[in-house]
Amino acid sequence: MLFSSLLIGLREGLEAALVVSILVAFLVKTDRRSALRWVWPGVAVAVLLSVAVGAILTYTTAHLTFEHQELVGGVLSIVAVAFVTAMIFWMRTAARHISAELRGKMENALKLGPAAIALVSFLSVGREGLETSVFFYASVQTAQGDTALPLLGFSIGIVVSIALAWLLYRGALRFDLGKFFKITGILLVFVAAGVLGYGLHDLQEGGFLPGLSTLAFDASGVLPETTWYGTLLKGVFNYSQQTTVLQAIAWLAYVAIVLPLFLRPARSKNPGVPAAAEAKE
Repeated sequence: MLFSSLLIGLREGLEAALVVSILVAFLVKTDRRSALRWVWPGVAVAVLLSVAVGAILTYTTAHLTFEHQELVGGVLSIVAVAFVTAMIFWMRTAARHISAELRGKMENALKLGPAAIALVSFLSVGREGLETSVFFYASVQTAQGDTALPLLGFSIGIVVSIALAWLLYRGALRFDLGKFFKITGILLVFVAAGVLGYGLHDLQEGGFLPGLSTLAFDASGVLPETTWYGTLLKGVFNYSQQTTVLQAIAWLAYVAIVLPLFLRPARSKNPGVPAAAEAKE
């Protein structure tokens, strides 16, 4: 759970931090520093809302019946997979024009006033935050209610992402963001496949889907989850030593469909400038 949570926190945090750096750079370089005081409240509200949603999802469902806990956990795990899938494909294409789009929105917001500036900042960061909240809940469910490791992983990832974005903004660090998002995207495909399988298992345990007793394999004697390598596989890929046929089919189908689509070369006549480079323009 630590690695997968850290990966999500790093990826989502860096996307949000890059968005903020683009907005800040635009205001600074167009000599509109006075508008910055309206950017930070929007960012702060987005962060607080994301934390609140994550806390509500995590702690209020503990009072539900077992069946309802499994239903909520299973559905939100599938929603988290949808969010992550959309996220990796969105950044794969949007990175080419995100800076121009954000600067256009901020230019329009400046004409409307402080509330519009705060709203642009809120919406730009809030999407990433809400996705992180849902995935945090799914990670807690996968960790069987243990919030410590997912929270630690997300916190480390977000702190590192903020530091990286700051160094990129200041020009103290340079690295290929395209490769970074590609590598993390590949890893997230496998993480999401595991979360999908776990979500379906929750629905099976709650009696909402059939096939709980129909196992594709039982590796408890060969690769038990209690060993260090079993724990590592479970933490990274949500490995389950007893995997149902439905889980196995869903995992294989997801990877077989999503991974080739993600690795397919993007078609673009105008490749543009990467978001990190544009943030400094």
